[in-house]
Amino acid sequence: MTSTGRYIEPLVRESTPSIIADKLRNAIGSGELRAGQQLGEAELARELGVSRGPLREGMQRLTQEGLLMSIRNRGLFVIEMTPENVRDMYVARSAVERAAGAQIFVHDPVAAGDALLALTDQMAQSAARRDIAAVSESDIEFHQLLVSLAKSPRLTRIHKTLLTETRMCIHALEETYRYSDVRVTEHHGIAAAFTASDPVLTDERLVAHMEDALVRLANGASPLRGFA
Repeated sequence: MTSTGRYIEPLVRESTPSIIADKLRNAIGSGELRAGQQLGEAELARELGVSRGPLREGMQRLTQEGLLMSIRNRGLFVIEMTPENVRDMYVARSAVERAAGAQIFVHDPVAAGDALLALTDQMAQSAARRDIAAVSESDIEFHQLLVSLAKSPRLTRIHKTLLTETRMCIHALEETYRYSDVRVTEHHGIAAAFTASDPVLTDERLVAHMEDALVRLANGASPLRGFA
């Protein structure tokens, strides 16, 4: 996020569709562009300080990723994290992160575990301060790092879109975690399984972590209507 705390603002370097797509992706993940919000092309072009050509191409990239939805005769909208979308997103995330976990064991699981444990230490410090936003950011960073440590550009590319959707869900989940250190415990357990060089335990803990998030969404503290 920029120093002003906003993603939708003029670009400070030559604009490209890739930069625009990143700006919009971050704005969706942060909630600056809300789920279900219609995107006004003229307004966005003005706020970003770009012409409509590269903006359209950037938005098309996000449409292909599934973060934007085109409705005929109405325009482009940010997707809504419906119960079906949330379940499907976690299915995909579980597949990607379990594959990444397996790849880490091809490389250096102990070093990976140490790096992940350092992030869980940051998360624990934030949890002790009851800084839920910081805990959530460490949560995202943990999973970003986990997949990057697999050294698979394709897994990283797929995961990038899934993490934007995850950010949208984390905003919904924060109240369920507000006075709990469960996220610290779960992430520490995953990291420790890597340092123990135990691929079976690592996989089991990744699966349990994904399932826990879905249970929290289903148990009523989330604003996602119809989740059951």
